[in-house]
Amino acid sequence: MANKKKIDRNRKREHHRRHRACPFCTNSALEIDYKDFDLLKRYVSERGKIVARRNSGVCAKHQRRLAKEIKRARFLALIPYVVYTYR
Repeated sequence: MANKKKIDRNRKREHHRRHRACPFCTNSALEIDYKDFDLLKRYVSERGKIVARRNSGVCAKHQRRLAKEIKRARFLALIPYVVYTYR
């Protein structure tokens, strides 16, 4: 029984992937700005929600800045708050 637990733990470790690097940290030319709505749209889902860090691959520092700029762009009506889907 103890051997089975060891095997299960090792199997879990095999599937662990390394996190991808933050695109804003690696490329200093990328600037987060509320006026660049093409860049901001990449980090907003089809429904208009801000994409989570674990899905977007952005570090915590840049995720906070990104969320702030998305909210600013929404307020200025550059990006919609909600995308309606009609059935």
